[in-house]
Amino acid sequence: MPAPVSAQRIRETVEPVVTAAGLWLEDVELAREGAAHVVRVVVDAVEHADEAVDLDAVAEVSRAVSAALDDLAGLPDRYTLEVSSRGADAPLTARRHYTRAIGRLVTLTLADGGTLAGRLVEVETAPEDAAVVTPVTPGLKGRPAKIGDPVRVPLTGVRGGRVEVELVKDSANDDGPSGQED
Repeated sequence: MPAPVSAQRIRETVEPVVTAAGLWLEDVELAREGAAHVVRVVVDAVEHADEAVDLDAVAEVSRAVSAALDDLAGLPDRYTLEVSSRGADAPLTARRHYTRAIGRLVTLTLADGGTLAGRLVEVETAPEDAAVVTPVTPGLKGRPAKIGDPVRVPLTGVRGGRVEVELVKDSANDDGPSGQED
Protein backbone atom coordinates (compact mmCIF):
# COMPACT_ATOMS: atom_id res chain seq x y z
CA MET A 1 0.00 0.00 0.00
CA PRO A 2 1.47 3.40 -1.00
CA ALA A 3 2.14 6.10 1.59
CA PRO A 4 -0.59 8.71 2.04
CA VAL A 5 -0.31 11.57 -0.40
CA SER A 6 0.47 15.14 0.70
CA ALA A 7 -0.82 18.46 -0.63
CA GLN A 8 2.72 19.05 -1.98
CA ARG A 9 2.62 15.81 -4.02
CA ILE A 10 -0.80 16.78 -5.35
CA ARG A 11 0.60 20.21 -6.29
CA GLU A 12 3.53 18.61 -8.11
CA THR A 13 1.12 16.36 -9.99
CA VAL A 14 -1.44 18.97 -11.05
CA GLU A 15 0.77 22.03 -11.61
CA PRO A 16 1.96 20.94 -15.10
CA VAL A 17 -1.66 20.21 -16.07
CA VAL A 18 -2.85 23.64 -14.89
CA THR A 19 0.08 25.39 -16.58
CA ALA A 20 -0.63 23.53 -19.85
CA ALA A 21 -4.19 24.90 -19.67
CA GLY A 22 -2.74 28.44 -19.60
CA LEU A 23 -3.63 29.04 -15.96
CA TRP A 24 -1.77 29.66 -12.70
CA LEU A 25 -2.00 27.16 -9.83
CA GLU A 26 -2.89 29.34 -6.86
CA ASP A 27 -3.39 26.78 -4.09
CA VAL A 28 -3.85 23.07 -3.31
CA GLU A 29 -5.42 21.70 -0.16
CA LEU A 30 -6.03 18.16 1.01
CA ALA A 31 -8.61 18.17 3.80
CA ARG A 32 -10.66 15.73 5.78
CA GLU A 33 -14.23 16.75 6.50
CA GLY A 34 -15.81 14.15 8.74
CA ALA A 35 -15.28 10.81 7.05
CA ALA A 36 -14.83 12.40 3.60
CA HIS A 37 -11.60 13.51 1.94
CA VAL A 38 -11.55 16.68 -0.17
CA VAL A 39 -8.92 17.84 -2.66
CA ARG A 40 -9.27 21.58 -3.35
CA VAL A 41 -7.44 23.13 -6.28
CA VAL A 42 -7.60 26.91 -6.82
CA VAL A 43 -6.57 28.34 -10.18
CA ASP A 44 -6.14 31.87 -11.48
CA ALA A 45 -5.33 33.59 -14.74
CA VAL A 46 -1.64 34.22 -15.39
CA GLU A 47 -0.31 37.69 -14.58
CA HIS A 48 -0.74 39.33 -17.97
CA ALA A 49 -3.89 37.51 -19.15
CA ASP A 50 -6.51 39.63 -20.87
CA GLU A 51 -9.45 37.80 -19.30
CA ALA A 52 -10.31 36.41 -15.89
CA VAL A 53 -10.79 32.66 -15.46
CA ASP A 54 -14.27 31.71 -16.68
CA LEU A 55 -16.42 28.68 -15.84
CA ASP A 56 -15.54 26.90 -19.09
CA ALA A 57 -11.82 27.13 -18.28
CA VAL A 58 -12.44 25.84 -14.75
CA ALA A 59 -14.47 22.90 -16.08
CA GLU A 60 -11.81 22.05 -18.66
CA VAL A 61 -8.92 22.17 -16.18
CA SER A 62 -11.02 20.24 -13.66
CA ARG A 63 -11.27 17.30 -16.07
CA ALA A 64 -7.52 17.42 -16.71
CA VAL A 65 -6.72 17.62 -12.98
CA SER A 66 -9.04 14.69 -12.27
CA ALA A 67 -7.31 12.58 -14.92
CA ALA A 68 -3.88 13.46 -13.48
CA LEU A 69 -5.00 12.53 -9.96
CA ASP A 70 -6.29 9.15 -11.19
CA ASP A 71 -2.65 8.13 -11.63
CA LEU A 72 -1.43 9.45 -8.27
CA ALA A 73 -0.74 6.69 -5.75
CA GLY A 74 -1.63 7.32 -2.13
CA LEU A 75 -4.86 9.27 -2.60
CA PRO A 76 -7.81 7.90 -0.63
CA ASP A 77 -10.04 5.55 -2.62
CA ARG A 78 -12.89 8.04 -2.37
CA TYR A 79 -12.45 11.80 -2.34
CA THR A 80 -14.20 14.89 -3.65
CA LEU A 81 -12.32 17.11 -6.08
CA GLU A 82 -13.14 20.82 -5.97
CA VAL A 83 -11.56 23.04 -8.62
CA SER A 84 -12.32 26.76 -8.50
CA SER A 85 -10.97 30.19 -9.35
CA ARG A 86 -9.79 32.70 -6.71
CA GLY A 87 -13.02 34.67 -6.77
CA ALA A 88 -13.70 38.38 -6.98
CA ASP A 89 -13.25 38.98 -3.26
CA ALA A 90 -9.96 37.11 -2.85
CA PRO A 91 -7.24 39.17 -1.14
CA LEU A 92 -4.39 40.68 -3.14
CA THR A 93 -1.35 38.81 -1.84
CA ALA A 94 1.05 38.52 -4.79
CA ARG A 95 2.36 40.93 -7.41
CA ARG A 96 0.36 39.15 -10.12
CA HIS A 97 -2.85 39.85 -8.18
CA TYR A 98 -2.10 43.56 -8.23
CA THR A 99 -1.20 43.48 -11.93
CA ARG A 100 -4.51 41.78 -12.75
CA ALA A 101 -6.37 44.43 -10.69
CA ILE A 102 -5.10 47.44 -12.67
CA GLY A 103 -8.02 49.75 -13.40
CA ARG A 104 -10.08 48.48 -10.45
CA LEU A 105 -10.90 50.16 -7.16
CA VAL A 106 -8.77 48.72 -4.35
CA THR A 107 -8.33 49.19 -0.63
CA LEU A 108 -4.82 48.63 0.67
CA THR A 109 -3.92 48.11 4.33
CA LEU A 110 -0.48 49.58 4.80
CA ALA A 111 2.28 48.22 7.03
CA ASP A 112 2.14 51.43 9.10
CA GLY A 113 -1.52 50.71 9.95
CA GLY A 114 -3.05 53.21 7.54
CA THR A 115 -5.29 52.49 4.57
CA LEU A 116 -5.36 53.72 1.01
CA ALA A 117 -8.47 53.44 -1.14
CA GLY A 118 -8.53 54.33 -4.80
CA ARG A 119 -8.11 53.18 -8.37
CA LEU A 120 -5.03 51.04 -9.06
CA VAL A 121 -3.47 52.64 -12.15
CA GLU A 122 -0.10 50.88 -12.41
CA VAL A 123 2.21 48.30 -10.88
CA GLU A 124 5.82 49.36 -11.27
CA THR A 125 8.79 47.01 -11.33
CA ALA A 126 11.72 49.39 -10.93
CA PRO A 127 13.38 50.16 -8.58
CA GLU A 128 11.01 47.92 -6.59
CA ASP A 129 7.57 46.42 -7.08
CA ALA A 130 5.16 49.23 -6.23
CA ALA A 131 1.46 49.94 -6.66
CA VAL A 132 0.43 53.34 -7.99
CA VAL A 133 -3.02 54.23 -6.69
CA THR A 134 -5.11 57.30 -7.43
CA PRO A 135 -6.99 57.96 -4.17
CA VAL A 136 -10.76 58.26 -4.46
CA THR A 137 -12.90 59.67 -1.68
CA PRO A 138 -16.58 58.90 -2.31
CA GLY A 139 -18.85 61.92 -2.68
CA LEU A 140 -21.62 62.31 -0.14
CA LYS A 141 -25.30 62.76 -0.98
CA GLY A 142 -24.93 62.71 -4.75
CA ARG A 143 -21.80 64.83 -4.90
CA PRO A 144 -18.99 63.66 -7.16
CA ALA A 145 -16.10 61.67 -5.73
CA LYS A 146 -12.86 63.50 -4.96
CA ILE A 147 -9.89 62.24 -6.97
CA GLY A 148 -6.44 62.78 -5.47
CA ASP A 149 -2.94 62.74 -6.90
CA PRO A 150 -1.45 59.29 -7.59
CA VAL A 151 0.31 57.68 -4.62
CA ARG A 152 3.19 55.22 -5.08
CA VAL A 153 3.26 52.46 -2.46
CA PRO A 154 5.98 49.78 -2.43
CA LEU A 155 4.31 46.36 -2.26
CA THR A 156 6.62 45.55 0.66
CA GLY A 157 4.80 48.34 2.53
CA VAL A 158 1.38 46.78 1.92
CA ARG A 159 0.10 44.36 4.57
CA GLY A 160 -3.08 43.45 2.66
CA GLY A 161 -5.23 44.49 -0.22
CA ARG A 162 -8.57 43.76 -1.80
CA VAL A 163 -10.52 44.72 -4.89
CA GLU A 164 -13.69 46.67 -4.18
CA VAL A 165 -16.81 45.63 -6.03
CA GLU A 166 -18.15 48.50 -8.15
CA LEU A 167 -21.91 48.49 -8.50
CA VAL A 168 -22.10 51.78 -10.39
CA LYS A 169 -19.84 52.67 -13.28
CA ASP A 170 -18.01 55.98 -13.30
CA SER A 171 -20.51 58.37 -14.96
CA ALA A 172 -17.70 60.10 -16.87
CA ASN A 173 -17.02 56.85 -18.73
CA ASP A 174 -20.61 55.57 -19.02
CA ASP A 175 -22.64 56.28 -22.15
CA GLY A 176 -25.78 55.07 -20.39
CA PRO A 177 -28.07 52.26 -21.47
CA SER A 178 -28.43 51.88 -25.20
CA GLY A 179 -31.81 52.32 -26.83
CA GLN A 180 -33.25 54.64 -24.17
CA GLU A 181 -34.52 58.08 -24.99
CA ASP A 182 -34.27 61.07 -22.65
